[in-house]
Amino acid sequence: DFEFRTDQFLPYLESMFTLLFQLLQEVTECDTKMHVLHVLSCVIERVNIQIRPYVGCLVQYLPLLWKQSEEHNMLRCAILTTLIHLIQGLGAESKNLYPFLLPIIQLSTDVSQPPHVYLLEDGLELWLVTLENSPCLTPELLRIFQNMSALLELSSENLRTCFKIINAYIFLSSSEFLQVYSGDLCRSFCELLKDITTEGQVQVLKVVENVLKVNPALGPQMFQPLLPSVFRGIIEGERYPVVMSTYLGVIGRVLLQNASFFSLLLSQMACECGQELDQLLGNMIEMWVDRMDNITQPERRKLSALALLSLLPSDNSVIQDKFCGIINISVEGLHDVMTEDPETRTYKDCMLMSHFEEPKMTEDEEPPTEQDKRKKTLALKDPVHTVSLQQFVYEKLKAQQELLGEQAFQALMETVDTEIVTQLQEFLQGF
Repeated sequence: DFEFRTDQFLPYLESMFTLLFQLLQEVTECDTKMHVLHVLSCVIERVNIQIRPYVGCLVQYLPLLWKQSEEHNMLRCAILTTLIHLIQGLGAESKNLYPFLLPIIQLSTDVSQPPHVYLLEDGLELWLVTLENSPCLTPELLRIFQNMSALLELSSENLRTCFKIINAYIFLSSSEFLQVYSGDLCRSFCELLKDITTEGQVQVLKVVENVLKVNPALGPQMFQPLLPSVFRGIIEGERYPVVMSTYLGVIGRVLLQNASFFSLLLSQMACECGQELDQLLGNMIEMWVDRMDNITQPERRKLSALALLSLLPSDNSVIQDKFCGIINISVEGLHDVMTEDPETRTYKDCMLMSHFEEPKMTEDEEPPTEQDKRKKTLALKDPVHTVSLQQFVYEKLKAQQELLGEQAFQALMETVDTEIVTQLQEFLQGF
């Protein structure tokens, strides 16, 4: 419990670990075994990847201990906790434990099995850690997801971990995973959204947002039944800022990365609401501009600017009518993402990522998990991190000017506040 310095402990790690492990095998009292396991877990947690050379014996022994502890659910909980720290220490190497590990996760998270009452919370945590450290999706790992529908129906305090698990599958292998389970997931989500807290709504929609991020081509079709209520939420001016922000994140992805699907959705909504298509689009843009302040994450703010700009160039009178709002949001977005290089006095988009960088690690930091690396690789394909907002604004305005001709374009620019135009020109210097 006192000040623990990993480097000072390392010389004793091997002997300490070996002795604790011997003790674990020798003691017979269930309670004592739990205590020894707890100390082993602490050691593994503290030394993290440094534990790798010494865990072979423990890994071989745990299946036996698990078998022996069938009657002792609390001891099984202690084994689950030890496994959680072990997987974190082993990283991608934990794949070698799957033959023993995955049946344990399967059992602990199956609500039709009596032990789940004791094991569920630790079992879910173990499932999540296993996915985060998994180098690839195996058929067995995919199969365990069959337990999820029943878990979502429980909608208990473990829901948050369930959403993390779903996201982990999406990052791990979205196409394989969604091919098998997108229908079930969509049904579960539609049920959940009928009766869930606002925080729960946000969690559901974040999963949808991740699906759209990972799979912009098929994502909108897979979760099509959820999108009308999101669209309606925007039009009706959802009053909870966090929910509104997530709604705009979801629709922003569809608009920016799958324009043809967005058109279909717009037509469907126009029929449902009995409104003109253009009128509905105008209402949406107006609400978006009005509620931009609900969005606090810089990524989503930039996404909003890119999404609304993607409506240009256009000779549609409604879009031209909302041109001023689109420019306002674009300039707000530029303020968010542009940093000035003091030497050259030029601006650059600080959200751009050009290549995968291995982060420099300090002593106390945990090494990145496989999932951290997957998220990084995904970010390198995301328009938010690959498209320069400055460049995009410039190209869209130029295209709009070419479409309308100089005179009509100037008339359009005059609808924008002069102060905003000055700021815009400053950002676009050098283009």
